[in-house]
Amino acid sequence: MAPATTDDGRDGYVRFVEAHQHRLLRAAYLICGNRHQAEDLLQDALLKLALRWPAVRDGDPAAYVRAILYRDAVSWWRRRRREWLAAYPPERAARDRDGELRLALHAALGQLPPRQRAVLVLRYFEDLTETATAEALGVTVGTVKSQCHAALRRLREVAPELGREDGLPSGMEVNP
Repeated sequence: MAPATTDDGRDGYVRFVEAHQHRLLRAAYLICGNRHQAEDLLQDALLKLALRWPAVRDGDPAAYVRAILYRDAVSWWRRRRREWLAAYPPERAARDRDGELRLALHAALGQLPPRQRAVLVLRYFEDLTETATAEALGVTVGTVKSQCHAALRRLREVAPELGREDGLPSGMEVNP
């Protein structure tokens, strides 16, 4: 008779990573705005998760990883002080309307402070509730609400074209 198999943690961790890595990479990219940095952030976050897997696996490991992504991104921003390379060469070919809106949103998000950007990413792109966003960021629900309000107001100022009905993801309209 074969012994009963037990999950030593490794299999559960691997299953978690396989199931969530694409969504977490997307969140990392939206938080930092750079594909290579997003990959590095996610790799570091998943390593930290692996080290704490036995303690985290029965809770919400995705929320744990998102919190790490946010905190590590803020640390990176503080070290770098906004030294960004251009995402595209200056001579960019004509774009379609969706591409223009994506670029405008990306540029507008880049002008937000780290906390406001993280709140918008978690609320509107990760589709988290205010409570889940507050838990992921380690702040109160009131802070999430005020940061979200301030971020949307700032988006309205820096990119008024995003306020049009077809400009933003559902629920993220910036014009009152």
